[in-house]
Order: sequence, then structure tokens, then C-alpha cells
Amino acid sequence: MKKAVVLGAYGFIGAACVRALQAQGHSVCGVGRSKDNALRTFPDLVWVFRDISATSIDDWRDILGDADVVVNASGALQDGTRDNLKAIHQTAVERIIEALAGSDCRFIQISAAGVSHDAPTPFFQTKAAGDKIVSESKIDWIILRPALVLGPEAYGGSALLRAAAAVPFVEVTVFADAEVQTIHIDDLADAVVLCAGGQLGSGFSADLSEEGHQSFPALTRKVRAWLGYPDWSRTVRAPDALIRLLGKGADLLSWLGWRSPLRTNALVSLESGITADGREWTQRGGPAFRSLEETLREFPATSQERSFARLYLLMPMAIGCLALFWLLSGLIGFLSFEDATRVLTDRGTSPAVAAVFVASGAVVDIALGLAVLWRRWTRLACLGMIVVSGCYLLGGTVLAPQLWADPLGPLVKVFPALVLAAMVALLLEER
Repeated sequence: MKKAVVLGAYGFIGAACVRALQAQGHSVCGVGRSKDNALRTFPDLVWVFRDISATSIDDWRDILGDADVVVNASGALQDGTRDNLKAIHQTAVERIIEALAGSDCRFIQISAAGVSHDAPTPFFQTKAAGDKIVSESKIDWIILRPALVLGPEAYGGSALLRAAAAVPFVEVTVFADAEVQTIHIDDLADAVVLCAGGQLGSGFSADLSEEGHQSFPALTRKVRAWLGYPDWSRTVRAPDALIRLLGKGADLLSWLGWRSPLRTNALVSLESGITADGREWTQRGGPAFRSLEETLREFPATSQERSFARLYLLMPMAIGCLALFWLLSGLIGFLSFEDATRVLTDRGTSPAVAAVFVASGAVVDIALGLAVLWRRWTRLACLGMIVVSGCYLLGGTVLAPQLWADPLGPLVKVFPALVLAAMVALLLEER
């Protein structure tokens, strides 16, 4: 039984490669950074937990020493608090290649269609640099460069595509001239298995995609039809300046840990088009890949797909509303400190106790409002909001029960915020 090691094995592409390799009888070992994500995806897989970008050559020798095939499905879209493009796409590849020197192990690099050293984004540039390291090495190597990968799992660009297709009432057109080709995730995984088996030789780079192509707006409309929604009644072209502004905003959020598919690298790549040249693959005898229409038929949309698409649209707004609600609650508590304490002192609470309650509540509110914006703390912040909301309801009932009858409903309005925090905490999934 051949052993395959898959880097980034719990990712969108990596997981598909694991399943395909296992189906063909390979013994698979996964390498990834997050133990939680790894065990959630493949609880029974043999795992090695490492930060791929920081793993040394000696460690790679230990990890890959008995491997027959190594599949590099790791990668990052843009620099951020958790990602460094050069470290992931270049340094890690260089160390792996050195660790594999002199072995018979086959290294399969999953890159991206359109990479080049003069590409418009650091993602493509660093990917191209990593590909060059591989192609100039003396090991047994293959580089696969897929176009836009689609599958039943929604993550990153595929999730954004679903969300764009689910926008109600009005079609918001972006990048009308961008041409896009796609590839079914299982076709990509099957190509990896084919290359791992040696049927197509080695020492080559090949683009992978369907034969046809479509504009990005046409692709979005086809996905909308797949979701089961009617055609839009109106079309509005989004200003380029607005798209760039959204990209910059997503870039800033990446430093808070959010890996938004709206980041500048993704938008620039999409604007340039996502197309592939499949001649090398065809000339080597590689099989044809499913068209977009065939891909969509392979995983028919259900109510879950439609719910996800709409919720993906609403999730950023939900988190933004929670942050704004709790920040304003805390700030208003400080700005109206005397009025807030008077609500308690008028009902028999001592001024000192009232001041402590109001001040501590304001500080907690502001802290929760800020914490929910940081990806690492979002779920914990939401759980904290639920607990604090419960404390406010209990405290208000005990200390000032009259507030339940207040025309402005200060206690009643806690319930929507509590439910919204619970919804975000339950639905917040990275993969």
C-alpha cells in the first residue's frame, strides 16, 4: 500500500484529495495547523500537526521519510495575522524539496491557473515562485494549476459565488468582462490520483479546467438558477471604486483574522479572469473535465444550499450589528453615566453600588463589542454577550422591575441582541 502525505488536508482541495487517494487504496497522512479543524474533517485520519510555513527541513524529513507521494494542497490568499504568503508558498516549498532530495517520492504541487512572476497580485507571484522552485528541482515532481474549483462544500470563493447569486431583487454586476473557467473538485482530486499513479509521467506543469468558459456575470446567473431562484428583475453595475473600497476593507479585516474572499488579491485575480490552457494535460492523455453545467448537476441545490447562501450574506452584517450595538451600549453608559446610575438609585440602590454596576457594565459592553470583531474571539464574545444579556435581564428584574413596563422597552430589546449573538455563535464555521 502506497503512502500519501497531504499538506493542508482539511482544506477544501486537500480534503477532496484525501478522499480520492483513500478510495484508490493509498494510506494517507494529513498535515495541518489546526487540530480542531483536522479532527472535525477526518477524525480517523493519521495527522501531523504543524505550522507548514514554520516547519524545518529536518522535521519535513521525519514527516515525509516513508512517503511515496506528497500532495501540497496548502496555501493562503493574502498576508494576514495567520498567513504569510512568502513563507507558505515559497519557503515551505523550498524546505520540502530539500527534505525530499535523493528520495523516490513524487511531489505534486497544487498551484493555480494564471500564476506568473509578473502577475498583478502577491498570491500569484508567490505561487509562481514556489512553482519555479519545484520545476527547477531534481526530485520527481508535477505541478497542477486548476481554474476556479467548485464543489458541494462552500468555502472562500465558492461561498462568495453562492452569496452573490442569492442577492435578492437586483443583480449587482461586477467584472462584466472577466472570463471564468471552472473545474469540479472531484475532477481535480481524480487528476491528483492519476498523477500519483504515474500514468501521465512526471516533470510537467498542467492547467486544469473545463473546455468552455463564461463571463463572471453569466457564471453568477447560472449559479442563481442552480439555487432555484428566479432571474433578477433589474441589473445594477457596481462602481469599480466601490469594489476597490470593499477589497481594502476586507484587507483590514484580515488583520483581525478574517479570511474574506473579498480581499484585494481575490478581486484583482477575478477581474483579470480565471482561465486555463489545458493543452499540456490533453497532450499527456489526461481525461476531459466536467463542464460547469455538469458540475452543478452533480450536486443539486437543496434548501440547505439556499439557506447558506442567504446566511453568508447576512453574517458580516450580523457581526457588525453586534459590535455596534455593544460598543454604543457601553459608550452611552459612560456618556449618560449620571442618568444611568439614577435609574438604580431612584429604586433604592446605593450610589456607590449603582456607579460600580454602570461603570463595569459599560466596560464589559465595550470589551465584547471589540472582541466580536476579532475572528479568534468572535464565538467566545458571542457566548459572553449571551451570559451578560442574561445578567442584565436578571439584574434589571431584581433591581428595577419597572423597566419591563418602560415604553422604550430597555429590557425587552435585550432579547433580539441575545438571539442574534446565539445565531452567530452557532453558525460561525471556518470550514
